[in-house]
Amino acid sequence: MGPKMSHASTNLPSLTNPGASASLASEYQLGRNWARILRGRAPLLQDPITFHYIDELLWDLVPHSELSDRRLELIVVDNPTFNAFAVPGGIIGVHSGLITAAGSEDELASVLAHEIAHLSQRHYAQRIEEERRNRPMMLAGVLASILIASANPEGGAAALSGTIGAQAQAQLNFSRRNEEEADRIGMQTLVAANRDPRAMPQMFSRLQRNYRFYGQRPPEFLLTHPVTEARIADSLNRAEALPPVTPRSPSIDFDLIKTRMEAHLSKQPSQILQRFLADSHDKEDAKSDYGVLVAAMRINDLDQARKALEQLPRNWRQHVYVQLTEIELLLAEKNFAKAEQQSEQMMSLYPGSYPVKKIRASVLYHAGKPAQAANVYKSIIQRHPSDVDSWYQLAEAEGLAGNILGVHEARIQYFLLTGNIDSAMQQVTFAKRERNLQATDIARLEQLKAEILEIRRQLQEDF
Repeated sequence: MGPKMSHASTNLPSLTNPGASASLASEYQLGRNWARILRGRAPLLQDPITFHYIDELLWDLVPHSELSDRRLELIVVDNPTFNAFAVPGGIIGVHSGLITAAGSEDELASVLAHEIAHLSQRHYAQRIEEERRNRPMMLAGVLASILIASANPEGGAAALSGTIGAQAQAQLNFSRRNEEEADRIGMQTLVAANRDPRAMPQMFSRLQRNYRFYGQRPPEFLLTHPVTEARIADSLNRAEALPPVTPRSPSIDFDLIKTRMEAHLSKQPSQILQRFLADSHDKEDAKSDYGVLVAAMRINDLDQARKALEQLPRNWRQHVYVQLTEIELLLAEKNFAKAEQQSEQMMSLYPGSYPVKKIRASVLYHAGKPAQAANVYKSIIQRHPSDVDSWYQLAEAEGLAGNILGVHEARIQYFLLTGNIDSAMQQVTFAKRERNLQATDIARLEQLKAEILEIRRQLQEDF
């Protein structure tokens, strides 16, 4: 599923302050370029099912928020820590560990609502503008140090100390006023979306209780979004004063995704498989059977995985996420014919579904049909142009299909999205050496070269 990157902790606080005058256009550009650097430094979760779930949850909230610029980009970092962050220009990030920390879907939604509120109130914009006027290198130093810390926490701390000092470290945290405002507006968003506003203080309290698992270091979210008992109590009081919501119909989506992430993030997959097996025997619940399925697949115990799949009740077997998991199992079993058949059926039922397309493309690639896989990846990229993994896989598929120019162009986009500007420019050079290029090909490559140079200029200016 693409290149491996460092799995070090990514401590990515939001950079915010009220009363901004910075333009939305410059914030958007800043955020997108910040994301380029992040993608090149941090491990991204390569699980289209989980990404789709969080993205759907985010967009369930956005229409009910005060966010005016809704050009959002979700980034899911493959990291077991409990963290979320917001960055200028509509970047919202979630660590995969936050899913396993949440006790319910509404608790997970409450963190997203909180981050949306930080964006809608533009809590960072005034500080960015002030620091650009007074100390132009401040923002660059802060962002660079954060990203250094994502790969090497000690190095990041040294950079903070050496380049911007202790005062800058303090500015990484939201102010008390920012946090109270994000709590209040975030809970209003939850109510408008028909979600329980009490889930927000419940989630903060849950994260706070996890202190004992971290020794002297609390979860990253609490470092960048300080939580006190008084704040939790105040949030509960605010929640009680809000209009009541109508409870939603029970959904198994959250249980599926949380179980999936528990298996994925476990450092001891054999042990978590035994835990799910014991729970399945004692409780006889579908969640535990699904846990056995995904945990057994992780250690390649495919017979155990198949058995667990067949034990799932009918309503679970019919769920789109479980059907996609079954196709993943067929791929692991190298049953490409059946995987291709079932993924084709899923495409006809869910033609626009992101995870269905991603798994269909993977099936076609592994079934020895790279040209067809490339077409599906191109379709995915049309709607998700920042999907790093799809650009990487497209380059691989184009290579096997013999479309060398297509390989170069996909790699250019991959390198641009991961902030690797020199490699992107090198790919343009390689592409222009290919034989039999048409005038349109050369014009397209020249346009890509101009885009690369402009992005390089922006990165040099901002970072």
